[in-house]
Formats: sequence, structure tokens, C-alpha cells
Amino acid sequence: MKYPKLNGLIAAPYTALHQDGSLNLERIEAQFHSLVVNGVSAAFVCGTTGEGASLSLAERMAVAARWCEVAGADLKVIVHVGHTCLPDAKALAAHAQAIGAFAVGSLAPFFFKPSQTPDLVAYCSEVAAAAPGLPFYYYHIPSMTGVHIPAVDFLQASRSRIPNLAGVKFTYENLMDFAACLRLDDGGFDALFGRDEILLAGLSLGATGAIGSTYNFAAPVYHRLLEAFTRGDLVAAQAEQARANAMIAVLLKWGGLPAGKAIMRIIGIDCGPTRLPLSSVSAEKEKELRLDLEEAGFFEFHSAR
Repeated sequence: MKYPKLNGLIAAPYTALHQDGSLNLERIEAQFHSLVVNGVSAAFVCGTTGEGASLSLAERMAVAARWCEVAGADLKVIVHVGHTCLPDAKALAAHAQAIGAFAVGSLAPFFFKPSQTPDLVAYCSEVAAAAPGLPFYYYHIPSMTGVHIPAVDFLQASRSRIPNLAGVKFTYENLMDFAACLRLDDGGFDALFGRDEILLAGLSLGATGAIGSTYNFAAPVYHRLLEAFTRGDLVAAQAEQARANAMIAVLLKWGGLPAGKAIMRIIGIDCGPTRLPLSSVSAEKEKELRLDLEEAGFFEFHSAR
């Protein structure tokens, strides 16, 4: 394998905004410290959780630059550079390399979509070539892109086309495809698991690293899940996954990403509103959200910050 595999929890941070919708870059330092305190090993910035598709090119560059500046050598920063516009994706990738990011990742274009594996490989090869000094991860998330090309097909077809190919960020429920990614070339690629609610399933297939939004505010429960799985205590691991899923059910009830930003505010790191077309959780609804979190036991295992 050309690149070492990433291990442990990797958070997908929320992009902090002021109430007027402008970037709140000052908040990134608090986000960074919270991740480090909670044992998170890396941050995947400007992805789905970071509302990357709703940010301008300049905003995405500013967020990525600030994360790299704050993180230094204490936290690996993976910059998501996927875009519907290839020149913009290449510009983001080149910028990520220039600011000292650890790696780049890109999802498939999601308006005009690649319908065949060679088209997806051609797109990603150009993006990866714009940051030749960094590991490149394909971000497989069919629920958002509508691109259902199996990730293992992408890896097989691109390993000779993308010299800096490191692996895949796999955010999908097709565990057969995920297992195939792990086995390809005798484990030669890094397959980072991206579904927090079925992390235990990913671990059972061989995942060693995971990227998720709830690692921003609930890392301790997942650390306990990882520890239980490692020592072979499946019952304990299942119990921790169930605790996490009770919280995730609340998150989904209150809108997913907007609820996640509200939870960040509840734990003391105000990342502001979401950007339209997403609707933020109102102050009144946030009180109800807090009650649901209490019932789910969230405050017994949320972040150590």
C-alpha cells in the first residue's frame, strides 16, 4: 500500500456561520480543541456535514486554510474538494496541497452525473492530479450524488490511472461493496467507513477508520464501541452502538444536519445556522431537542469538552 491507513475516528466538522450567513472562522479553533480532547484523529472538512456544496469557492478555501492553520501537526486535515465544476474542483485540490492539508477527497459530480465507471475515473483522475503530492480519496455517497457505481469498480479501474489514489470514504449501506473494497489487492486501499449508525457492521468487516458527523459531539460512545470490539466483547459493542443510535434517531427526527448544528450549540460550540435551503432549528424547537437528547441518554456520553 502506498499510503498508511487512517485509524480511529475522523470527524466531519460543521462549517460555522454567523447569524447573517457569513463564515465564522474564529469558531474553528474551539472545534479543533474539542476534537483533540475527545481523541479524534482527523477532520474531513467541507464535506456533506460541512455544507461544502452550499459554500462558494472562496469560502471553501478559507475554511480549509483555517483548519490547516489551527490543526498544525496535532490533527490530520482531509479537504473535500468535490464540485460539479471540474476546474473549481481542481482549484480546490491545488489549494489544499498548497496549504499543507494531509489529503483530499472528492465525491462524484451530482448534477451532470457520470453514468459509467470510466467517466467517474476520468473526472477523479483530473482532480487528483491537481494535488499530486497528497493522498486522494474517492467519496462514495450515492444518497447525495445519485451515482451508484460500485466503489470497488472505481478502485479497480482507477488504480492504474490515479498515482496518488489512497482509497475511498464509503458512506453507503452496501456492505458487500465495502467488504470488496477492503479485500481488493490484499487490503491495498484504505476504506474509511462513513455510516455512524452501523459502525459496528463496518468494524466486523475489517474497517479500521471511520468518518462521521456525530464524532463531533459523541466521540466517547464510539471509543467505547471500538474498545469493546477490539477486546472481543460483542455484547458490549452492540450496547454502545445502540446508545449511539438512540442519539442518531433524535438527530434524524429533528432534521439531521441542522439538528447536528443545534447539538453543537447545546454542548457549547455554537456553529451558527445552516445555509438555505436547509432550515435551522429554532430556539423553541431546540428546547424540545434537548429533552429528546436527555431521554436518549446523550448527556451521559457526549463529548468530554
